[in-house]
Amino acid sequence: MRHFLRRLIILLLTLWTTVTINFLIPRLMPGNPAEAMLAKFHGKGPMSPQALHSIEVMLGISSEGLLKQYSQYWVNVFHFNFGVSYTYFPYSVRHMIAQTLPWTLVLVGVTTVISFVVGTLLGILSAWRQGKIFSDMAITSLFTFTSSFPYFWFALLCAFFLSYVLNWFPLSGGNAGNMTPSLNFNFLASAAYHSILPALTILVSSIGGWQLGMRNNMLTALSEDYVTLAKARGLSEMRIALTYAARNAILPNMTGFAMSLGFIVGGSVLTELVFGYPGMGNLLYVAVQNEDFPLMQGIFLIIVICVVVANLAADIVNVFIDPRVRRAGE
Repeated sequence: MRHFLRRLIILLLTLWTTVTINFLIPRLMPGNPAEAMLAKFHGKGPMSPQALHSIEVMLGISSEGLLKQYSQYWVNVFHFNFGVSYTYFPYSVRHMIAQTLPWTLVLVGVTTVISFVVGTLLGILSAWRQGKIFSDMAITSLFTFTSSFPYFWFALLCAFFLSYVLNWFPLSGGNAGNMTPSLNFNFLASAAYHSILPALTILVSSIGGWQLGMRNNMLTALSEDYVTLAKARGLSEMRIALTYAARNAILPNMTGFAMSLGFIVGGSVLTELVFGYPGMGNLLYVAVQNEDFPLMQGIFLIIVICVVVANLAADIVNVFIDPRVRRAGE
C-alpha cells in the first residue's frame, strides 16, 4: 500500500510541475502573440491599440495578474480547455487534438502493442534456443539489422518503392479523398489501406528493440539459480521458459512498454510527416513550425499526463508480476 501511495504522490507532483511549467513558459517569453499573429498578415508596421486588444481577446490572452491567470489556467486544464489554436483559428486546441488523436491512437497504438508482443515472444524464443541457427542467430541478426533503420529512412524507402514505383499503396493521407470519418465499412477500409505503409515502417523499425532487449534479459534470467533448480526438478521447458525465466526477464520491458504507450499520443512525427498521415505527430510539427504555443502546450500536457499514468500502470503490473517489488514497498 505504501508503495502505491508513494507512486501516487510522485505522479501528482509530476503533474503539478508539468502544468506549472506549461503555464509559465509562454508567459515568460518576450513578445506578444497578438503582435506576432498580426505581423504575419500585415507586416511589422504600427497597429492601433484597439486592433491589438481585439486580437488579444480573440486569442484569449489575459492582462490580469499572474496568480489569477494561474488559478484560471488550472480550471481550464481540468476542463481540457487549452485555448484557441493560432494556426487553425477559430478552432480550439481541444477540437484539433480531438480530430487527430484517434488517427494516432489507432496507428501508433496498435503497432506498438503488436511490436511489443511479437518482439518479446521472439526474444524469449531466441534466448531459450540460444545458438540455434534459425531460432536464435537468424532472428537476432535480422532484427539487429532492422532496428538500426531510422524511422524516416525506412519510411522514405517504402514510399518510393511501394507507392511511387510499384503503386501498391497510397503515397500520403489517411483515407481516400475527403471522406468523413465514420464507422462505415468504406471509410474503415480506406483508412486501413492508407495506414499499411506507416504501420509497416513502425513495426519493422521497432520490433528489433523489443526482441533484443528481451533476449538479453532472458539470458541473464536463465543463468539464475532458480532456473537451474527448476530444471533439476524436471519441470517442462515451456513452464521454465515462461513461468520462471520470462516472468522475471520481462520486467524491464514492461517499463519500456509503459513509456511507449504514454508517448503514443505524441505520434511518430517523422513517419507521419513522410506519409502525410493526419495524426498528432503531424499536428505537433505544424504547431512548432507556426509557433502555435497553445497547440504545443495542449499536446505537451496530454503527452506528459499519458506518460505518467502509463508509468503508474506499469508499477502496478510489476507488483503483481514480481512479488519482490511488493515486499520492497512494504
